[in-house]
Amino acid sequence: MKLSFLDLVPVVEGGTVGEALTRAADLARHAEAEGFTRYWVAEHHGMTGIASAATSVVIAHLAAATRHIRVGAGGIMLPNHAPLAIAEQFGTLDALFPGRIDLGLGRAPGSDQRVARAMRRTLETDANAFPQDVLELQSYFADDGQTGIVATPGAGARPDLWILGSSLFGAQLAAALGLPYAFASHFAPDALDQAMAIYRRDFRPSAHCARPYAMAGFNVFAADTAEEAELIASSQQQSFVALRTGNPRQLPPPVAGYRQSLGAQGNALLNQVLSCSSIGTAETVARDLAAFVERTGVDEVMVTSAIYDQAARKRSLTLTAQAAEDVKAAA
Repeated sequence: MKLSFLDLVPVVEGGTVGEALTRAADLARHAEAEGFTRYWVAEHHGMTGIASAATSVVIAHLAAATRHIRVGAGGIMLPNHAPLAIAEQFGTLDALFPGRIDLGLGRAPGSDQRVARAMRRTLETDANAFPQDVLELQSYFADDGQTGIVATPGAGARPDLWILGSSLFGAQLAAALGLPYAFASHFAPDALDQAMAIYRRDFRPSAHCARPYAMAGFNVFAADTAEEAELIASSQQQSFVALRTGNPRQLPPPVAGYRQSLGAQGNALLNQVLSCSSIGTAETVARDLAAFVERTGVDEVMVTSAIYDQAARKRSLTLTAQAAEDVKAAA
């Protein structure tokens, strides 16, 4: 079982963006020491609790803070950008950190339509152009002359390309292009099983991948006791409820008994959105990870968690790595 980590670089309540970025570098070093395969950050805009909007800049910050772990985007929302600009950005990253850069591509705006318009200046380029944008980006990296433009940097760069998704569209595109596929089951789990089946069924081998390679998101809140794990998970739970009710906020401190304080509607929301999750001790996490991998057949699990306290967050990663080793040993 390969483990990786997705960090939204949360800004904690009362904290600053600078502090969030410092914490991210510290956590990336810790994930590297614990044997995680890759460390990704995601493009989100207009959210006071997320500090990874300038995603390629954050990737450079994290790659410079680490030595060998792969670092990348999970993902870049390609409709927000000209493919040439992304080729130049990730060509630069690949030149600075050769063999370590991943480029996951998504088609969602990473924001609402108002912020998307501010990002793009026009919505004439939209998600429907995503497959063509991916092909254009690949052309710049391949330097095959199809665009008539040489991306400098970018031409000849070899970041690992991934297609991201939370619906069947991404699975179909990743299969058609013969690219690795990552499903966002950590917050949108409904189509997980169907998407994985479509991806494997329709996969066409390519120069990038000889066989399907799939990854899926999984929330993990691990602690030395079940009670502590429930406590540290409450910060992300509060954030999800706030986001889904139109009140996004910075990552709040944990609240004991938070789930018990919610009404039926709030608990139903969390049960659905966070169904791909494990909250508990290393033993619980090992059991849940094993069940998730058996269910999905994924080659890699992308762990994610927004935890208010940095020491608790690092401890959670350590226990998760231990749990994964226990799963391997039992296999």
